Order: sequence, then C-alpha cells, then structure tokens
Amino acid sequence: MAIPPSWIIQTGRSIWTQIWQLMMSQLAPRDDRGEYQRPQSEFRQHIEGIYIPQPNRYRLYVGWSCPWAHRTLVVRALKGLEGAIDVTLLQGDANAGGWRLPEPAHGCQTLAELYRYGKTGYTGRSTVPMLWDTQTYSIVNNESAEIIEILNSEFNEYAAHPDLDLAPDDLQDAIYRWNETIYHTVNNGVYRCGFAQTQTAYDRAYRELFATLDRIDNLLANQAYLCGDRLTLADVRLFTTLIRFDLVYHTLFKCNRRRIRDYPQLQDYVYRIYHLPGVAATCDFPTILADYYGNLFPLNPGGIIPQLPDLSYLIDRREVQTI
Repeated sequence: MAIPPSWIIQTGRSIWTQIWQLMMSQLAPRDDRGEYQRPQSEFRQHIEGIYIPQPNRYRLYVGWSCPWAHRTLVVRALKGLEGAIDVTLLQGDANAGGWRLPEPAHGCQTLAELYRYGKTGYTGRSTVPMLWDTQTYSIVNNESAEIIEILNSEFNEYAAHPDLDLAPDDLQDAIYRWNETIYHTVNNGVYRCGFAQTQTAYDRAYRELFATLDRIDNLLANQAYLCGDRLTLADVRLFTTLIRFDLVYHTLFKCNRRRIRDYPQLQDYVYRIYHLPGVAATCDFPTILADYYGNLFPLNPGGIIPQLPDLSYLIDRREVQTI
C-alpha cells in the first residue's frame, strides 16, 4: 500500500499539531521556552487550630497511578496509620477530565465536585493527594510534600510505629537539599521531559534528569539511603518516581537513556524500599500503566496500553534490609 498523498499528511499534521497544542495548554502549562511549569498547590493548612489530631477524622483521597499521592500511602504504611487515617482510592477518568469517586460522597461524583463542596466557588485544579477533614467538611491540604510531613509527625499517638521518624532533626538540612534537587530534576523532571513542548526544553530536562540519577547511583554504592543509613522522607519522594520509571516514564515520557533496572545501585535501592513492610501493597502496577497510557491522550492518542515491562529486579532475591 502506498503512503497517503503529501497534502493529506501535511493537513493531518497541521490539524493534529493545533489540537495537541490546545490540549497541552490545559494539561501542562508552559513557559515561553516550552518548558512545563507545574502549578502550585492551593490548600496548605496543617494539623493545628481547628484541625487537631484525632483518629478516623481525616481521609486521604488518592489515585493509584499518581506518584505524588503515592508518597502519602507509603508514609501511612510505614508509620502504621492504616487504622487512623482512612483512604479513598479514586479512578482516573479522561472523559470526565479528572478523578472520579468510587461512590458518591456528599452528593459528589468527582473529585472536582468535592473540591467545590469543600470550598464554595473553587475554580482551581482538583488534584491528589487531598487530605480531607470529615468533621468540618473542608480541605486541609493538597500538597503532597506537606501531607507526608503531617503523617510523619502529627499522628504518632495513633501510629503502630510512632518511633519511626522519617525527618529527624539531625538530617533536616540533608533532607531539604535532596528534596530541592530531586523535585526539580527527577520528580518533576520526568514530567518536564514528557510535557516539554519544544526540543530545547526536552533536551535540558533530559540532561538534568539523568545527571541526577547518575549521581544518586554513585552515592548509593556507599550507603543505603540518600541521607546515610536511615530512610527519610527524601527517599519516599524519590521512590515513588523511580518505581514508575521503567513502567511509564522511560517510554511514554521519552526518558529513555537508561531504565532503573540498568542502574546497579538504583535498582537495589528501589528493591530495598519496595520490600519494607507495607510498601509493596501501595504499588498497583497494572493500574499505573493503564492510567498513564489510557488517560494522557495527548501523549498516547491511540490509547493502546502496553504490556508490563520486565520488573524482575523487584522479585525477592536476597535478605531485605529493614529501616
């Protein structure tokens, strides 16, 4: 069969480019260089004032596929807060343009409706994770970096592992430095690759991403975790991106220089955290794959969901190090 005439190819390309740019402008805001600019979270309250620590008062709204929401599930599991902090797992719905509740809550069918229920007139982004107060019917916080700090420190009275401190005072400076680096070049770096709208923006994000992964791989040859021999919130923040890397970011987001399983130290690092008590149960690989490939239409317009890649490096093959 002959390829289509050139005028069909040119017309199709022009129409698709315009549609793609329109969709990307809503999905991934950009700067004048075509680089993805992640919007700031808007709800930033802490457990203080009217929000006091109580068991079963607060609910986490999360999606299996979201790495930012995944952080909260990991910390909740590590601290043993399953009996104190309830969770609602949302379903990504491209047709609804966001997250759908598994069953109605307060008359709401979607997370966007619940955001408006919690704050009348709200018109911003309706993202996960979201920490909800069931007593005041209000949104406490939707910034993952702050929610995991809340879970680490504010509910120890109700935690199964209250002595586990993922942000100890003597490591605060090191945690902060790693968080700054990892957020820009890895956590958001994979999105800067996948959502780049110019070649220059993509090339820059790609270089910075793999420079940081190379640096961390070298560091981990001599220590178990980012800040030494203790697991911290910085590791949690890195883990939830790395566990998705070979599944999604390597191919869909064009982060294709190396896979995590190609890094000798990073694959051991991911394995080590994955096998900590409760962590593996927070990883739903088929849903992660289906949500990214099925819902990010501008990046995968055909909607074909690939098979699971080789994740054999996560199979239990040696003694697991505890925290």
